[in-house]
Amino acid sequence: MDNSRISKGFTLVELIIVIIILGIVSTFAASRYIGTSSFSAYAAQEQAIAIIRQLQVYRMQSNITDATTKLDFQLTASNGCVGSTAGCNATSTPQGSANRSDVMRIDGVTITSTQSPINFDLLGSPLNAASSGITVTLSSGNDTTALCINQVGYVGRGACL
Repeated sequence: MDNSRISKGFTLVELIIVIIILGIVSTFAASRYIGTSSFSAYAAQEQAIAIIRQLQVYRMQSNITDATTKLDFQLTASNGCVGSTAGCNATSTPQGSANRSDVMRIDGVTITSTQSPINFDLLGSPLNAASSGITVTLSSGNDTTALCINQVGYVGRGACL
């Protein structure tokens, strides 16, 4: 009679080690997703800054003396849209704005501005009442961020002081 043991499974120690490793990996993976939503305030802030700077460059390159009626050079920052007034008027959904580089729409995001629409001069500075600086606020749920267009046209993070 043969008394040698034939291993046909895992030992209890091996199973416990595997369960501990799975627990550590799942805890790490879950912590990466807890608290995130489809909206990242900071990513939207960076995209809005890029779009505003793009509109300023378009305006500076236009060489049109009075472009206050030209909707392609006018910035709208309200009703869930940041971008050229022409772009915001042409797109009513985030899917529609995917084909344009001068507009950003995100579902569930509230966009407010101290003034909208905003016109720029040939140097990229805001005109008229906007010349004292404009704060654009992006918010969704608990995430809120702001950006500032100051009197000389610099666009940066944070509210205008």
